[in-house]
Amino acid sequence: MSIALVLLAAGKGTRMESDLPKVLHKIGGAPMLLHAMATGAALGPERVVVVAGHGAEAVASVARDYDGDTEVVIQSEQLGTAHAVAQAREALADFDGDVLVLYGDTPFIGLDTLEEIARARARHDVVVLGFEAADPGRYGRLVTDGERLERIVEWKDATEEERAITLCNSGVLAADSATLFRLIDRVGNDNASGEYYLPDVVALAVAEGLSATAVACGEAETRGINSRAELAGAEAAFQASARNRLMADGVTLQAPETVFLSYDTAIGRDAEIEPNVVFGPGVTIESGARIRAFSHLEGCHVSRGAIVGPYARLRPGAELSEDVHVGNFVEVKNAHLAAGAKANHLSYIGDAEIGERTNIGAGTITCNYDGVFKHRTEVGDDAFIGSNTMLVAPVRIGSGALTASGSVITADVPDDALALGRAQQVVKEGRARKLFEILKARKAAKTRD
Repeated sequence: MSIALVLLAAGKGTRMESDLPKVLHKIGGAPMLLHAMATGAALGPERVVVVAGHGAEAVASVARDYDGDTEVVIQSEQLGTAHAVAQAREALADFDGDVLVLYGDTPFIGLDTLEEIARARARHDVVVLGFEAADPGRYGRLVTDGERLERIVEWKDATEEERAITLCNSGVLAADSATLFRLIDRVGNDNASGEYYLPDVVALAVAEGLSATAVACGEAETRGINSRAELAGAEAAFQASARNRLMADGVTLQAPETVFLSYDTAIGRDAEIEPNVVFGPGVTIESGARIRAFSHLEGCHVSRGAIVGPYARLRPGAELSEDVHVGNFVEVKNAHLAAGAKANHLSYIGDAEIGERTNIGAGTITCNYDGVFKHRTEVGDDAFIGSNTMLVAPVRIGSGALTASGSVITADVPDDALALGRAQQVVKEGRARKLFEILKARKAAKTRD
């Protein structure tokens, strides 16, 4: 049976105290909406519909950037979860498979759980995801009889016996498209909030003689985010899980609690990550590489045997080949360092191609920006760039070439050539002593005044 995902993402998230829509707040460097979309995408859905409301343009842009085929519909008034799902009716008018309702602010539901829901749909008309709550509080309770789900009872309407139930409602629900929208048409709003609630479809389905069941998952998977404090807790949970996965896969984290990862960080086995390293989105580290302490990486690729840091920064487009060394206080952006190249100290390499085994001396800068355009620097194989060299792009330094320390290079340098671009040194004997005497006298005069 084909599947359509309906992701509810219309809420403002008042408790977040933010102009940003709640589902666009980030966990592991990605909006929480994308976490939910990514897990759902693993089911291979035929259709994906995001129900947006507050900040709809921003939500739609993020959703479509992730999956250009995503359909975005608008819930102009937030009248409850059943009302939200109903907004997807037109988008799914020609769809006759199963609909799985997910929530953009519940990013941790796992693929195994979604697959279990899909399997349960083969046996039952309506499937609800529940969780065993350590503190059920005011969650809705799932009233079951064996495998059969009889009804969902809201806390305020529950008896003392029903409140003792610890199997609670997550809000996630699956049913075939025709059944779901037909039941939603019958949901009323005779409640304290005057809203149309999706869980009401369970009682309506049972009353029709349809089969309903509940699938249970761990409470951590159903964690919802409604405040900054809950967002911070979710980030901590994500980081702990991501670190544990890496270590289980053979990555060494010397001080795991100090390493921060993104949703898509990929690190190969036997790589070593020292303390206080931050990985932004889009980072791949190959096996056997070493990322030293206090480095920050984003949008980059580090090959086998490379060493980065300490205190290095790799920005988007940085590509380090095998056995490259990028040392302390070196920044690399949109540049490729070929195998064995080294930039060990205090340098900026931007919009550049650095050849194999080339050495970039301390304090070297590729002057890539003229205030309007970016320009590229090319350095050949086995070149030696002297300390404090300014490479004013566009410029090419040939293979085997050498630049003298302190040079400003504004023209191409042929292979095997030596380039010097600095003012001639002038030495004036005794002038330093005389100059200091003059300066000290001026200082003394100012002190007397």
